[in-house]
Amino acid sequence: MQTDADGFITDNSDLIDSTFDVQVTLADQQADPNSPLYSVKSFDELGLHGDLKKGLFQMRFSKPSKIQERALPLLLANPPTNFIGQSQSGTGKTAAFVLTMLSRIDYSKNTPQAICLAPSRELARQIMNVITEMGKFTGVQAEYAIKDALPKGTAKISAHIIIGTPGTAIDLIRRNIIDAKHIKVFVLDEADNMIDSQGLGDQTIRVKNSLPKDIQIVLFSATFNDTVRKFADKIAPNANKIELRKEEMNVENIKQFCMDCESAEAKYNVLVQLYSLLTIGQSIIFCQSRDTADRIAKRMIDEGHKVASLHGAKEGEERDAVIDAFREGKTKVLITTNVVARGLDIMKVNMVVNYDLPFMFERDAAKGADRTIDVETYIHRIGRTGRFGRKGVSVNFVYDKQTWQQMHSLEQLIGKQMITIKTGDIDKMEEVMKKNLK
Repeated sequence: MQTDADGFITDNSDLIDSTFDVQVTLADQQADPNSPLYSVKSFDELGLHGDLKKGLFQMRFSKPSKIQERALPLLLANPPTNFIGQSQSGTGKTAAFVLTMLSRIDYSKNTPQAICLAPSRELARQIMNVITEMGKFTGVQAEYAIKDALPKGTAKISAHIIIGTPGTAIDLIRRNIIDAKHIKVFVLDEADNMIDSQGLGDQTIRVKNSLPKDIQIVLFSATFNDTVRKFADKIAPNANKIELRKEEMNVENIKQFCMDCESAEAKYNVLVQLYSLLTIGQSIIFCQSRDTADRIAKRMIDEGHKVASLHGAKEGEERDAVIDAFREGKTKVLITTNVVARGLDIMKVNMVVNYDLPFMFERDAAKGADRTIDVETYIHRIGRTGRFGRKGVSVNFVYDKQTWQQMHSLEQLIGKQMITIKTGDIDKMEEVMKKNLK
């Protein structure tokens, strides 16, 4: 029997144990790394309330992941201390910060005591699912602060935990729908993505400034460039820090293909051929624009394929329905923009298609049409497959001199050569793909 990176028991033979090596930097220089509380090997060592341990057991958690065994003693120590963690999804970070929020709440008081912010409604809803499952025996009440998901007719939110996006959260605090004076824990997930998205960083700081001064601030970020470090130190001063001593994303278990298409228009036919050639569980197709996503989805639906498109222009209820159907396996193909490039955990996704490669300008339109490859977003995109050590496939489309140059640039940045496949002969295409997928 094996456990995944979040500590779940699984019988999947393709799964490998978490091998992340964690580096810890303590704000308190007097702290003793040899202390038994510096690292834990079981949840029993943390002194958790019985109701929380019951929730963990029912979720089939067996033992802390590498990052959890170092992070949880720091997160749960008293008095509470700020915390900054460098960790992508798939290492157990969600469970770590959810457990922290659930441990800090006074369940006898019906008032907001923890706020967790994420860059998208999809990620906020995923976090809510973990809170609901882990806290099911605690009596926790949790509520969204995301657009179109608020309870109707409620003057104030009385839930213990608020999960939302920065813009909606600051709006609700300003309107006193969220009373922030009893907040004890403030969590930021995917902080680097919020900084890169126009306006979200400023909104996040406004939320923080509206909270009590003595709260515990927990920040997780997939990367720590200079901009993220400055933001993190500003938001969470004097924090304990953990970082993975490993390449930010391990893509060794993902086979990366480059499809040599005859033209931009030919990409669609190659895409459809892929689905006739391969046995695919579920897949995500990433496009540069919302229009492209909708256009491909309509064409594939008209041709009898069961697909759905998802992007920020859709209404909240429709986005929720689309992601729920995909998560439940009712839809096999999700055609989307970067809205789900980060954080989304759906185990059966075994192929990611970059119909359009990601570019830097998509992260900040104000900087102009920068055609530089956004390697960070690329790695996050393909990281939606190959989750927790499973095998995955990523497929990238090129069709002219410029896209070839961009592909070569990407190969140099990630230090890995793609498997190039000519697409003119479908039989040859099938032969090469199946040979490389053995």
